[in-house]
Amino acid sequence: MSVSVHIKQQLGDFALDVAFESQGGVTALFGPSGSGKTSVINAIAGLSTPDAGHIRVAGRTLFDSATGEAVAPHKRRVGYVFQEPRLFGHMSVAQNIEYGRPNLSYSTKMDPGLSALGIEHLMDRSPRDLSGGEAQRVAIARALTSQPKVLLMDEPLAALDDARKAEFLPYLQAFVERTNIPVFYVSHAMSEVAQLADNLVVLRGGRVARSGSLGEILSDPAAISDIGVREAGAIMDVTLTTADGSDGLSELATSAGRLFLPRVTAPDGSAMRVRIRASDVILSKDKPDGLSALNILPCTVTRVHEGQGPGVAVALRSGDDVLMARITRRSARAMGLQTGISCYAVIKSVSVAPMDLSGRANV
Repeated sequence: MSVSVHIKQQLGDFALDVAFESQGGVTALFGPSGSGKTSVINAIAGLSTPDAGHIRVAGRTLFDSATGEAVAPHKRRVGYVFQEPRLFGHMSVAQNIEYGRPNLSYSTKMDPGLSALGIEHLMDRSPRDLSGGEAQRVAIARALTSQPKVLLMDEPLAALDDARKAEFLPYLQAFVERTNIPVFYVSHAMSEVAQLADNLVVLRGGRVARSGSLGEILSDPAAISDIGVREAGAIMDVTLTTADGSDGLSELATSAGRLFLPRVTAPDGSAMRVRIRASDVILSKDKPDGLSALNILPCTVTRVHEGQGPGVAVALRSGDDVLMARITRRSARAMGLQTGISCYAVIKSVSVAPMDLSGRANV
């Protein structure tokens, strides 16, 4: 389902001028506070009207200044999930979910997305008896009862601690996998974006700094300045081969070797996505021997990007996967790094945080 957004809007002293396209799935709007992320999804929802441009989602025009078309917010069939669940405290979970369609009875069989959220056992509870992650799952279910054509999510994990985020994310991943609804996901946390998104739009000061597929942008060394030095890193698709190692480590297969990470809670054979931060990758021209690091992957340098500071971003190909390393300019020159050079990427097992690893098999 294609998405095309091209809008200009003056909001007080803030000028929004944004244009991007994607092929549906999850489009993440990423950037610092005040960059225009929420303004974009408010325009998609019809909560504000752009001065010019167009908004088209799944072949349907929601706004077009050239033709004067502007679908009313209540007719856009948009589901909106806010930072806070905003559930009605005097209603049960089931009543909250049914609020958008009072003439229909609740059934998880009505929509595969609802079943994926894992809330069947919560129907009789009061919102005050829910954890933060449970409440957000109910909020998504409520948004889905209107049978939306697009789902907007404005930093839905912002109010959750890491434990609750870890509880919530697998259900959201399963929902995305089982439905065909375009999702716009607003966040300034790359760990969330890397787990969920198919497409990435990086905003800075009301403008699009980067736009494209998540994998392409995260593997581009030149994008570090837009993503942030600490957040930059590539994504690898891996398979969990041994979840429960005797030493507390799990083994995952990449296209070029193996990764050992702290124990992963998922069945053997699960397909997973792991984000490796550029700052956690060390490079060696020769295969290291006698290191404590267990993860050593053969690579070929595909690009070396020198920024304004002392750091250099190195794009790497490892089998069918990509990696990125951030090292000093002095080290890059001493190693003679250039396109086509073979080397080895060294990654500490404990450097990969739980939030950087995702998979849907444990839902």
